[in-house]
Amino acid sequence: MNDVNSVVRMTIIANAVILGVCASAQSGSPAVFDPIDAFSASNEQRAGYDWWSLQPLSEVVPPSVEESSSWAAHPVDRFVHSKLVSNGLRPSQPADSRSLIRRATYDLTGLPPTPEEVSAFRAACEAEAGSPDRVGDGAYEALLDQLLASPHYGERWGRHWLDVVRFGESTGYEVNHIIDDMWPFRDYVIESFNEDKPFDRMVREHIAGDALAPGDPAVEVGMTFLVAGPHDIVGNQDPVQAAQIRANGIDEMIRATSEAFMGLTVGCARCHDHKFDPISQRDYYGLYTTFAGVYHDSRTVATDEQRAAYESQVGPFRAERDQLAKSKGELENAINERAKSNLAEHEARWTRPPVNRKGTEELFPPTNARFVRLRSEGRDNDPNARTNYRLDEFEVWTADDAPRNVAAAANGGKATGRSRVAEDFGDAYLADVAIDGKFGERWIASGPDLVIEFAKVESIRRVFFSSDRTGALSPTHGEAPIVSEYRIEASTDGEQWTQVADSRSRKPVNEAHRRKRLLDWSMTTEERGDRASFGKQIADLDRRIREVPSLPRLRVGRLTQPEGDYHVFLGGDPQRKGDVVVPSSVTALNGVAGFYALTNETPERQRRADLADWIVAPENPLTPRVLMNRIWYYHFGRGIVPNPSDFGFMGGEASHPALLDWLARELVAPSNGGDAWRLKRMHKLLMLSQTYRQSGEFRADAAATDADNQLLWRFAPRRLSAEELRDTILAVAGKLDSKMGGPGFRLYQYMRDNVSTYAPLDTHGPETYRRAVYHQNVRAGRVDLMTEFDSPDCALAAPRRASTTTPLQALTLMNHQFTMDMASALAERLEAEADRNDVDTQIDRAYAIAFSREPNADERKTGEEFAKQHGLVAFCRGLLNANELVYVD
Repeated sequence: MNDVNSVVRMTIIANAVILGVCASAQSGSPAVFDPIDAFSASNEQRAGYDWWSLQPLSEVVPPSVEESSSWAAHPVDRFVHSKLVSNGLRPSQPADSRSLIRRATYDLTGLPPTPEEVSAFRAACEAEAGSPDRVGDGAYEALLDQLLASPHYGERWGRHWLDVVRFGESTGYEVNHIIDDMWPFRDYVIESFNEDKPFDRMVREHIAGDALAPGDPAVEVGMTFLVAGPHDIVGNQDPVQAAQIRANGIDEMIRATSEAFMGLTVGCARCHDHKFDPISQRDYYGLYTTFAGVYHDSRTVATDEQRAAYESQVGPFRAERDQLAKSKGELENAINERAKSNLAEHEARWTRPPVNRKGTEELFPPTNARFVRLRSEGRDNDPNARTNYRLDEFEVWTADDAPRNVAAAANGGKATGRSRVAEDFGDAYLADVAIDGKFGERWIASGPDLVIEFAKVESIRRVFFSSDRTGALSPTHGEAPIVSEYRIEASTDGEQWTQVADSRSRKPVNEAHRRKRLLDWSMTTEERGDRASFGKQIADLDRRIREVPSLPRLRVGRLTQPEGDYHVFLGGDPQRKGDVVVPSSVTALNGVAGFYALTNETPERQRRADLADWIVAPENPLTPRVLMNRIWYYHFGRGIVPNPSDFGFMGGEASHPALLDWLARELVAPSNGGDAWRLKRMHKLLMLSQTYRQSGEFRADAAATDADNQLLWRFAPRRLSAEELRDTILAVAGKLDSKMGGPGFRLYQYMRDNVSTYAPLDTHGPETYRRAVYHQNVRAGRVDLMTEFDSPDCALAAPRRASTTTPLQALTLMNHQFTMDMASALAERLEAEADRNDVDTQIDRAYAIAFSREPNADERKTGEEFAKQHGLVAFCRGLLNANELVYVD
């Protein structure tokens, strides 16, 4: 725990006495609230303070089982067996060795066992148990140790955790831009699981890594958890809407934290007290103030030693650069001072009004032309920028008595110019937009010139152009910068050009333009050369600074100290402020896990550190219960509590509550004296049980009593997850790239403009043949095969994966180019690993690789006939679509 002198801590003895602490809206002093009557006791409509998951972990003893039973030795089996017997059920027979190695390998690594691994395991089982089909206990335990030591374990179980913490690599909402510096968190999660980091340590690193090891990227990277969810980056200028957007961002952090670690839906108390659980608005806003200083952003994270080493390399360059910049500035100031002595002379040239975004007119003597060219020399919001200006219309008018806009597309005009590219809407910013007669859209220049071609040679005398003709935007809005320093030229052939107008006689649009003009007009040839030399030397030093490896910059949130008091938002509306609140714990656990309340002057980091300590406190029963339920869910396909992230009234009834408490206690206080909070030990504990080692065979008599297998009378077969299926296809085809870590790959084309678009790729190249956990998952982004097989959208946490069956799955798996490519690769593998001229041996090898077994006689005959008639590639394509590949029993 952190220093108790820095916080106010109160421990409540009786569960029924709940202390709610906040501050008076008037005085700012702490106030004690009476217990909320509606929360006093559970009933048929809601949970109260006495709800089972809010109580201390019970000290249960596994029920006794007849000693002669194989289910008597393991504590987990004794709990499960007791429930089965009390419901008139019996367990299933043990699974055979082939089924068990396949099940265990997928569960712990997400990959199929190789034929060689299967053979070695079956041989060990035969040596120990007398039959290759009968599982030997020693051989099986050795297999589990081997799988838990595999680096693929972290990839598999890291993917589970990334689901829970809503990890996605785009901002979400309507803009949904990709985020390229999130992947270190994914690698951190994988590495944490592989090294069997204690889970309570992970929780602290997720919420307050900067308090554990300030400046250490390997620790602070865990704080990506706080900002891993979607967030709105539109930047609403309305302060009311901006406050709502900010409240939404903090709400997302509150929900993620309370649900991932404690299975509490605290977010439901944002607008009012929770309708089903004993969580008040004061509880919600106690967490709100805890996270009030966290903003979605990236920041540099480095130790003092790393910063010193970096500064030792770039410091000399910066010092030299600063001196050059100072000399350059002094030169420019001297030139400007000299120019001021002739200021009246310069200003006398500026006889016309400055450029106006709503419309700028140039008049000149009638000139014959078929081409007009606008040449940018400066933009109104940047005098040195010649590109990225906008035009909603560019008009060229004839010298006739009835002038015509011959630039208009309707009159045969054509416009060319380098344009900003919008990959998802190719015509959005083309130069044609500048002559279409409409003012709602703008041409965005990526080069300095716009050229207009008329239908024929015309006599012209007037040009009129604008970037915001209707005046719908503010004068300084970033969406309508206009060219403000320019030349306009005319030509009859597009080769020889004559200047007909320029901006030099216009008043500068702002002080920056005024200063640049004076500088340009007053420099001598020698000064111009000196200024260019300074610029070149500065650019060279900038390049050398960039070449120095930068300090780690991680997506771990921008942290600021919250100022002033925070309030309950009445109805969840930031504009309707109620009582003052302080950073504090959730009062529903006061009688069990203790209670803390800080002050609004508490440092931001300390707020999060105290919350993390409270979440993993030995007295807090929720965190180990929720964690063990998640592990149980991933091993058995169904949680002891059906909703892994909701241990409240709506989360469903626990099927084996005593077993869950026993497991939770074993996690935090191991009976054999092992290390607390380590997960590999708990995996092994569960997987060594007879409950896990049962056959998946269906039994109608048992299903009549327990159709959902809630009581675990068999091991429930499951379909591979989307990631497992893709990884399996790559592994079977011999194409899986084992590279771990680093930036991810993409199975989509990323197209970014004002908003981002993600188009699924039809062809997946070798650069994508890595494990799916390394895919750069984005929100609202569909990926063929992955999406069809229920890979969840990371806009929300996914504590449970759906497992649907749809026609589109079969069509995609059969016909996608990825399957075609992998079928060809598998055929090549079979020809290389088996006799090229013996189809029988190729069929045998294919079954060993894909199904971890030999084909029976009928399968071998059918496969041989099919391969001979349709080719080995077609046979492999069928193999990749087989249910036996897609399901694990």
